[in-house]
Amino acid sequence: MPVTKTTKRRPAQIERRRVVNTKRILEMRKLIKEANALLVANNAAGAEKLLPRIYKALDKAAKRGVIKKNTASRKKSRMTVKIAKSIKK
Repeated sequence: MPVTKTTKRRPAQIERRRVVNTKRILEMRKLIKEANALLVANNAAGAEKLLPRIYKALDKAAKRGVIKKNTASRKKSRMTVKIAKSIKK
């Protein structure tokens, strides 16, 4: 059993953070999936319009420690390359 006040509050704090982090992860994944779906449907312009929102979601997730900075950078780079290739076609 928790002994101090802080250890009694810790589970509630962890739960709040878990909920917020889950929301960030889901938003990030949703945007990436939308962009990939648009690319499959040959709608590169639509995917390009989503790019700033994807960048924002990835950067926020990295800033808050949900994902690592290099992971965010890698995902942004790969998405940009996919869109650029799709536009060239």
